[in-house]
Amino acid sequence: MSNSFTLTNISQLVTNNSALGDGQLGVINDAAITVTDGIVSWVGQSSQADSSVPKTDVGGRSLIPGFVDSHSHIMFAGDRSQEFAARMAGVPYSAGGIKVTTEATRNASDDQLLNVARGLIKEMHESGTTTVEIKSGYGLDVATEERSLRIAAELTDEVTFLGAHVVAQEFADNADAYVDLVVGEMLEACAPHSKWIDVFCDRGAFTTEQSRRILEAGIKKGLQPRIHLNQLEQGEGVVMAIELDCASADHMTYLTDDDISALAASSTVAGLVPGADFSTRAPHYPRGRDLLDAGAAVALSPDCNPGSSYTTNMPFCIALAVREMHLTVDEALFAATMGGAIALRRDDVGHLSIGARANFALLNAPSYIHLAYRPGVPLISTTWKDGNVIFTKGDIA
Repeated sequence: MSNSFTLTNISQLVTNNSALGDGQLGVINDAAITVTDGIVSWVGQSSQADSSVPKTDVGGRSLIPGFVDSHSHIMFAGDRSQEFAARMAGVPYSAGGIKVTTEATRNASDDQLLNVARGLIKEMHESGTTTVEIKSGYGLDVATEERSLRIAAELTDEVTFLGAHVVAQEFADNADAYVDLVVGEMLEACAPHSKWIDVFCDRGAFTTEQSRRILEAGIKKGLQPRIHLNQLEQGEGVVMAIELDCASADHMTYLTDDDISALAASSTVAGLVPGADFSTRAPHYPRGRDLLDAGAAVALSPDCNPGSSYTTNMPFCIALAVREMHLTVDEALFAATMGGAIALRRDDVGHLSIGARANFALLNAPSYIHLAYRPGVPLISTTWKDGNVIFTKGDIA
């Protein structure tokens, strides 16, 4: 017997399907949505909803697809608040700060790592996120990378091997030897728990040549590639990322016009993480407006990590994207939902078309525009994943 319910009296239902409603977001006004066995089975006007299905009136609020966070580093232990305070006092960010988290992560128990990640995922649910990618990268040795990924796989299907986050301290004088470890014993141990492989191609981390070697090794093991790129300086990795068909190239604080044109002509998503630029006091934000104007696909993510962007809040990143990267509210919301799905090469999340997973969030607001209009305000009333409530303030559902 199927399990169905309908939400009615939705002021604005964002479907992300222009065939179902108005504009890029496919907005249906005075809408309803029906869920059957965890899948969207109908959307339309409230007045046309099937009267035989149990209904809940949401009181003229707006409903959006659950946010899709395609870039997170939540498998860690320890605290770097002192590093943040020092950086705000004028000490520039360096990737070397990762070694502090590496030591804490290596010393943490499996339960400690699992509890940190679960706590951060709970925060994500409270701010409307329903799909999350989780990277390793704070072990930097075979045992800790393997167990980090094994634990992450308990929490999400989107697991990324990032043994090449930075060069492990033990290999500080021989980065190529560390690359040998990553593409050899470490990859062998980590691939069974992973869907993706990633590398930090930037100053203080890995060269373009080393990054290519790491990604190609992962591809040969059946992992799909993504990449951290151009966060700290302009590099030459965009062409390489596109050649390897990376699903996303993330950070992209530094981009040339040629980079933007190349991304626009490719299937590689520009994964923008403005929380990192905010938290590191970067000289500027990524060229989001230019990327969209050129036709590139863009995703938004908080890039939750303990060193450079310790936030799980996607609405905050939407506000930053609108204010600092000159995206429209519609473009920013699309990037935080459908953009993230495209960056994970998923067609079942990020939208509310018929047949999509019933992942969505109800806002305590009559319009999705409030996500940027009211920055910092906790607007999420209730979050559903696969048709089940995973967070609620208790006023609906």
